[in-house]
Amino acid sequence: MAKDFDNTSGMIFDIQRCSLHDGPGIRTTVFFKGCPLRCLWCHNPESVRPDREIAFYQEFCVGCGACAAACPHRAHRIENGSHFFDRAFCEVCGRCVEACSFGAMRMTGRQCTVKEIMDEVRQDVAYYRQSGGGLTVSGGEPLLQPEFLKVLLEAAKAEGVNTCVETGGFAPRQAFEAILPLVDLFLFDYKAARPDKHREFTGADNELILSNLDFLCRSRAAVRLRCPLVPGINDSPEHFRAIAEIAGKYPAVERVELLAYHNTAGHKYARHGYRNPLPDLPSAGEEIKNRWLESAKNCGCEKASLG
Repeated sequence: MAKDFDNTSGMIFDIQRCSLHDGPGIRTTVFFKGCPLRCLWCHNPESVRPDREIAFYQEFCVGCGACAAACPHRAHRIENGSHFFDRAFCEVCGRCVEACSFGAMRMTGRQCTVKEIMDEVRQDVAYYRQSGGGLTVSGGEPLLQPEFLKVLLEAAKAEGVNTCVETGGFAPRQAFEAILPLVDLFLFDYKAARPDKHREFTGADNELILSNLDFLCRSRAAVRLRCPLVPGINDSPEHFRAIAEIAGKYPAVERVELLAYHNTAGHKYARHGYRNPLPDLPSAGEEIKNRWLESAKNCGCEKASLG
């Protein structure tokens, strides 16, 4: 492997092998850390911050006090056998993680080289060839680490590995231009039609996102539109009409995936000390999902399917 591949590194928070839902075939999905959006329904809240953070798995804590003894910043204390973690004092030094023998304290996020990632990717090349799979880079937002992303894609293409990039589209145009020749398929999120609604749901309007989608489609990149749908939030008739309009406007959009909201990330919010914006919203059932698909089809979106 080339020297540049060895030395280039970035911040990730997970690598999942044998993934079946992040592009065609069997894939290895690498999750980059850091995201500029704040989606109400985010199912990877640990991906938002661009740096490392401490996760507290309370169910594994036995109250031994090893973390409190190791922490130089007094972020941990044991009272009446219960463990209290005050993140206001935490400087993410990781000493509590090293001291915990039970896996209650864990580090989320690690600096990883392209070589280290490719060592894992290479283990499943046979599966990629048999299934049409490959490497998917997800997040967070991968394009927030443009050089790391580019070099990783270059390394994959050098070994004949199919590449997908999942993106929310909220990134500089130059970042898309740099990786365009290296990506076999873009998995492009589309969350809301109106700029004001997009800002309400994600913290930013969608002008830049739609501009980047237009650029990719006019550049004849292969695009799969991924539409996360949340009951009562963004599943309006207006949104389905907008999805159908985009799918019809751009031949490059090969498929539209309707992704149903699942209320399964509550434990992730708690472990990382975040507030869950939608704690009581139930997951979408089969009846709702089928109604969504029917709505999309009725709007003329024949490319739509349930993801």
